[in-house]
Amino acid sequence: MGIIRLTNIRVFTNHGCLIEEAKIGSEYRVDLEIKADLRKSAETDELADTVDYVHLNQIVKEEMAIRSKLLEHVAKRIVVRIFDELPMVSTILLEVSKINPPIGGDVEQVTIVMEEYRA
Repeated sequence: MGIIRLTNIRVFTNHGCLIEEAKIGSEYRVDLEIKADLRKSAETDELADTVDYVHLNQIVKEEMAIRSKLLEHVAKRIVVRIFDELPMVSTILLEVSKINPPIGGDVEQVTIVMEEYRA
């Protein structure tokens, strides 16, 4: 197995349970790690034989643009799309972080982590 990581994908969007979050939005960070068999692409040097990280980034950005109340919900959508669209992916480790969450304290970020395996 090989690993492809996309680190610190930054997006501004409107997730959250509070009405204010829907109106003003917030900054988010997404970190994605996938596992796939990269041996063929290592030999052929062909994009068609690997997992395209441009496609991964596109999925993250598109799903993050769809409002959700919970980070878990948007994370699950990202996982489902990756498995649906990229059959080479066997494992996903995904972190979605809200930067400066409105939780009544000095908190840099809150993060949910999901690890999923292809069924």
